[in-house]
Amino acid sequence: MKFNLIPLILTVLFFSCNQKEKHITEVTSPNSEVKVNFNLNAQGQPFYTVMFNNKIVVDSSYLGFEFTNAKALKDNFNIVNTTTSTFNETWQMSWGEQVDVVNHYNELRVELQETSELKRKLNLVFKVYDDGIGFRYEFPEQANFKEALIKDEHTEFNLTEDYKTFWIPGDWDIYEHLYNTTKLSEVDALQFANHKNLAQTYIPENAVNTPVTMVGADGTHLSFHEAALIDYSGMTLKVDTKNLDLKSNLVGSENTDYKVKRRLPFETPWRTIQISDNAPELIESKLIVNLNEPNKLGDVSWFTPMKYTGVWWEMHLGKSSWDYGMTQNMSTWTDTGGAHGKHGANTENVKRFIDFSAKNNIGGVLVEGWNTGWEHWIGFEDREGVFDFVTPYPDYDIDEVTRYAKEKGVEIIMHHETSAATETYTKQQDTAYALMQKYGMHSVKSGYVGKILPKGEYHHGQYMVNHYNNAAIKAAKYEVAVNAHEPIKATGLRRTYPNIISREGLRGQEFNAWASDGGNPPEHLPIVAFTRMLSGPIDYTPGIFNIKFDEYKPDNQVNTTIAQQLALYVVIYSPIQMAADLVEHYEANPEPLQFIKDVGVDWQETKVLNGVVGDYVTIARQERETGNWFVGGITDESARTIDLTFDFLDDNQSYEAVIYRDGDEAHWDDNPLDIIIEKIEVSKGSNLSVKLAEGGGFAISIFKK
Repeated sequence: MKFNLIPLILTVLFFSCNQKEKHITEVTSPNSEVKVNFNLNAQGQPFYTVMFNNKIVVDSSYLGFEFTNAKALKDNFNIVNTTTSTFNETWQMSWGEQVDVVNHYNELRVELQETSELKRKLNLVFKVYDDGIGFRYEFPEQANFKEALIKDEHTEFNLTEDYKTFWIPGDWDIYEHLYNTTKLSEVDALQFANHKNLAQTYIPENAVNTPVTMVGADGTHLSFHEAALIDYSGMTLKVDTKNLDLKSNLVGSENTDYKVKRRLPFETPWRTIQISDNAPELIESKLIVNLNEPNKLGDVSWFTPMKYTGVWWEMHLGKSSWDYGMTQNMSTWTDTGGAHGKHGANTENVKRFIDFSAKNNIGGVLVEGWNTGWEHWIGFEDREGVFDFVTPYPDYDIDEVTRYAKEKGVEIIMHHETSAATETYTKQQDTAYALMQKYGMHSVKSGYVGKILPKGEYHHGQYMVNHYNNAAIKAAKYEVAVNAHEPIKATGLRRTYPNIISREGLRGQEFNAWASDGGNPPEHLPIVAFTRMLSGPIDYTPGIFNIKFDEYKPDNQVNTTIAQQLALYVVIYSPIQMAADLVEHYEANPEPLQFIKDVGVDWQETKVLNGVVGDYVTIARQERETGNWFVGGITDESARTIDLTFDFLDDNQSYEAVIYRDGDEAHWDDNPLDIIIEKIEVSKGSNLSVKLAEGGGFAISIFKK
């Protein structure tokens, strides 16, 4: 009898390996399309790989930490234990893009311990969804490790393709950059900064800010970000253009040699990869909010999603000013007309916005420049104590304004510009929020323009992450919702603290009013929809009707058609949407204004009908209260025709669709105000082709007949 010893040897080797490992190190998504493998190499270094549709999209990527107060934690590990589990729930948004959110994932938890003398412990948790993955580090309580002073976190994303990449530089202070579209191997953030002469920002590495979105040759779409950023430093991603590798690069501080300080036990934010084989599913993904903890505030019905107008755009145009004006000795008020002209936040002017809002189904009015301090708010070395968040200028009667607004059924939205003097704001927060509560104001727009005080801190470091989060948590105690500008990035905390309603965190509409580079180009928002918007709501301030504002800024304009400005109310999501233009420009254009009057802000469900990153996108949303549908589509500098099928409508129901589309001669620069408004009847399955002009768009209101 002859024996084949090779299978026997292989069986013994396999058995021995499994006896040694005896741990589950693989987890797949519920639909089995996304797979994560975890393992240790010969040196005990932890690494992971990610597969999508049987293709490796993230190859062996290593994990670990460096500290200033301890030896690095990155090798000499053993796997102590692994566990897997499945979770499936449906939770409801207090407000948002939809009501019901499915949170379904498979989890792998890996417990590691050093083989070296200290025997420190580190856990890794992977949650794998149909739309991507999230993983984070857990530092459990342990005898030999009490406090972590993290110098660097070494989380790698080792990519397998030179992806088409949509990126902004890894600036530690602002996200207000235009997006670049290059191959991953061509990302050059430092050269970008030098070219743009960005002296007021800090870009220390060839790194990008997140979300950063990539598109592969076979249509694979990846977007890298983070979720649940709490008591930690914001993460940029350093780009190794030669090896196509991304590595976490935490935002630091000039005041410490570490980037994060935490007492054990603690967890890091989730490191996230949204994965899809098409662009629309990136927008529909709820990975980021699902990786956050459930609502900790309970009922937040005191915040009402709304449209709002306000004293804002006129100041960017130079029609009026934020500051009131003071005499030289700073002791006596005189109406000097401010820096540019008449002070905007005066009682009469604000009442004008209240009247307009009340007449046009707009729930709020934002008042910027109402409080003392604007004369010395920026450009001054010592800005601490400049702003007073409870004292109005002499020409702003806050009692009368709030009384009048209430009479008209309109809510005043408070504005707190901190000028990045954080300690001043922290000291006054309780008093400021209490004033809002007294007047029945439930929303505040906060601002952090300028270099952070105390000196040496950056907008996106741990100090400021805590400041932003603590401000919002405190605001909730006074039934105040926060819309932060110059913020930390959105990471899904709106689920846990649903009074975090919106934020800026991108190059917004105001750049069109004064940017020397010509403003935001037509491709900007078709990129933003698939990058920045994946992280959360955007206060972009749409609705500019006076596209070429020659009366105020002859060298500037909005680089879209008026039809696209309407489409943005559907495409760029926020539970608060500004009708940003001047009252007189709306009153001169009552027909397109009708769409702003009609469009919703709080949605039952959202469907992304089509889209290509950087080129175009079309989104349909159903309003919660009425069941009405609204559709918005935008394009870049290329004209195109979009084919729509209304298969999202109810069966056996006729609808009236009001279409606001680019006119036949429309063009974002040559003829931006050319718009056609028409009504048609549609039903489920109806088809429609819409032509979008260069830099154009369309908006559709759909009502049951």
